Amino acid sequence: MSERFDVLFEGLEEKSALQLVLANPEELSNPVDKYMAATRLGASTTEASLNVLIEAVGLDPENLFNRITRRKVLEALGRRKDQRALPALFQALSFDDEPAVVNAVDSIAQIAAPLEKEQCQQLLHALHGGDNQKRSVIQCHTRLGLSSGSQAIGTLESDDNPLIAGAALAYAARVNHEQHKLNPLVAQLTDAMAGRRRSAVIDLGDAGDVSRLDDLIRSPVSMPLRAKSAFQLVDPEKTGDVPEAYAPSIKRLLQDDPRLLALDPSWISADGAESIEKNLQHRDEGRQYGGAVQLLQLPEQQQLAAIDAIHSKFWSDYGANYLITSVVGLARLQQRSDLVRTALAETLPQYAKSRVAAAWACLSLKLIDQVSLLQEIQRSSRWIPLKWSCEQVLKELS
Repeated sequence: MSERFDVLFEGLEEKSALQLVLANPEELSNPVDKYMAATRLGASTTEASLNVLIEAVGLDPENLFNRITRRKVLEALGRRKDQRALPALFQALSFDDEPAVVNAVDSIAQIAAPLEKEQCQQLLHALHGGDNQKRSVIQCHTRLGLSSGSQAIGTLESDDNPLIAGAALAYAARVNHEQHKLNPLVAQLTDAMAGRRRSAVIDLGDAGDVSRLDDLIRSPVSMPLRAKSAFQLVDPEKTGDVPEAYAPSIKRLLQDDPRLLALDPSWISADGAESIEKNLQHRDEGRQYGGAVQLLQLPEQQQLAAIDAIHSKFWSDYGANYLITSVVGLARLQQRSDLVRTALAETLPQYAKSRVAAAWACLSLKLIDQVSLLQEIQRSSRWIPLKWSCEQVLKELS
């Protein structure tokens, strides 16, 4: 789970979480608390919490709540990034529970410690699983730079499942320096299927070829997903510093003007406010961005009326919240600057991307009264896209 969501578990004390993770779920009034506790311990730093998480890898999976807790435990161990968790994580590779294996593989990649020969063999053996597991194992080899998988992963570059083939092509580029193989991934960035576009964005981030940055940022998938891969390319050490040569591209990405994305024209309807609302509620981000383009194309008075209607119905929906905040800034609608102020002040983690849109809207609307809040967010935010956005906006407002 993203660190942006840690606030959701702040009310659960570590002492209680330690007891809940190992408790018998049949003796709990609310067994769901077990896996919430596991997530809570992923944000802890104590020896006791690490030891309990490692012990909890051995929970009896016959009980559903134990099985789900074990998955959360394996995920939490990746966040801890402590090499002492590796034996338990490699033990989990043999579990008969694909989501647990996937979480274990992802955590091994997050810990990013050098692996022994036997561990490399165990990881490679985990390639023999379902497609989700297979993709995760390939990604782990890519992120750890493991050449031991070259032969086996190479055979998957033409797999029928583009999510498998894409991960294998990213491996070829990153580990074997075969960047020319990335062309199919670039084409996949505009695929009609949203899942394939999303996977291509992830794979290009893993591939490490910064020359593909501008293609990546134009893909019609969610801004946070594109931002994660883009920063992976330009700031692999996660310092928060973007080299000057790439700053304009990152700025364009984070300002997220939907008119600059590679949208299918069919996603931009001309059927009025009802179709805009329908698109903004669509599960495919491409369609959502199409609705935002349509809104930007309306005459100002119609824009304002549509924004007011959407605000009254869908402001609590974090996707619509983000796009409306973005449109207010992009269209320079001073009349709705109150929405920008509200979005910037929102601290719930699911609205973090709205704060990015609000930060850039503060620049386009010249909201000098928000400087102190922008400064506070820039100091305290742990999410680099939000932190960097506030930093750049403050420079331009000064």
